[in-house]
Amino acid sequence: MKKGIHPVTKETTITCACGASFKTVSTKENIQVEVCSECHPFYTGAQGKVKKTGNIERFNRKYGLNTEEK
Repeated sequence: MKKGIHPVTKETTITCACGASFKTVSTKENIQVEVCSECHPFYTGAQGKVKKTGNIERFNRKYGLNTEEK
């Protein structure tokens, strides 16, 4: 590594709006974030599952073609 071209890194605390805090290494001293892995809906499981239907299912539903009636 070349000397004098890299930024100085220091131990920092990342604080979330939910109150969680993490320690890491960064060029900034204190970082405040709005969403972290403890309160984000994707990581907590609060995000609902979206069922995607394919083109065939949408076509059959649009024109009333049910495979169960055959």
